[in-house]
Amino acid sequence: MSRPLSRTRTGTRARSRYAPDSGLTTRMVGTMFLIGLLYVVLVGVLLAVLRGAWPIILIFVGGMFIAQFWFSDRIAAFSMGAREVTPEEAPELHGAVDRICALADMPKPRVAIAQSDVPNAFATGRSEKTALVCATTGLLRRLEPPELEGVLAHEMSHVAHRDVAVMTIASFLGVLAGIITRVALWGGLSRNSRSNDPIGIAIMLIPLVSAVVYALSFLLTRLLSRYRELSADRTAALLTGRPSALASALTKVTGQMARIPTEDLRKAQPYNAFYFVPAFSSKESLSRLLSSHPTLEQRLDQLARISADLARP
Repeated sequence: MSRPLSRTRTGTRARSRYAPDSGLTTRMVGTMFLIGLLYVVLVGVLLAVLRGAWPIILIFVGGMFIAQFWFSDRIAAFSMGAREVTPEEAPELHGAVDRICALADMPKPRVAIAQSDVPNAFATGRSEKTALVCATTGLLRRLEPPELEGVLAHEMSHVAHRDVAVMTIASFLGVLAGIITRVALWGGLSRNSRSNDPIGIAIMLIPLVSAVVYALSFLLTRLLSRYRELSADRTAALLTGRPSALASALTKVTGQMARIPTEDLRKAQPYNAFYFVPAFSSKESLSRLLSSHPTLEQRLDQLARISADLARP
């Protein structure tokens, strides 16, 4: 199937048929604004403390930001073991993606498979042109075709709404703050331990400010992530018209997580923000509290309401 792509008379890409979500858009804008403020505060503190090194600071921060924006999606896909596959190698997966693209009237993303028994899927990419949708072998083995389509529709909603790109940028500040904290703790504090030394006091402030910035950016991205997962469930259910298939996939995948070895779950946990369902051990209550996803009950309740609405004459 050729890639469906609608264009306006001016040649620009038209919107997909995924239902727009003003709440998601508002939260993405708000998150980026607050992340921007934290970014300014962090760079301002670095410039104030290390006045003579401002060119190095700006080059370092700017270089990391550019690298994060342009390469983070590729790094994430590589880290999660995604291998791009052709229609000949994975005809059923490509066929499901083609059907979703036709329904949504959007370009077909690259399609990949990750060799992992953890049943999951994820999407990466800065835009529709660079998007990649990946399913694990564990997911493909466990789901029926309608359930798989529901999961893929969920992941492609992230691409259509561009929240994948926003999450990538939003998570950058936390990564940067964490690096600065480690560098300051390992290097600066050991050389400036005198409490009456102005330079030592200033350098001691760097890890403190960085830690606060990291914590705030972590909370901001978690709040956005939970909402965007509900939004993707909602828009995928409306696009396919089969919320029950997505609910079945959610129930099946979440139930199977308890049977996955703890070691495999721990390897997958750093990438939970990208996954369809977070990789959690049943005993990790703290991880669930700080989860990037809403609870299974919240997701199923929303899908049940959508199913009831669609059944009304």
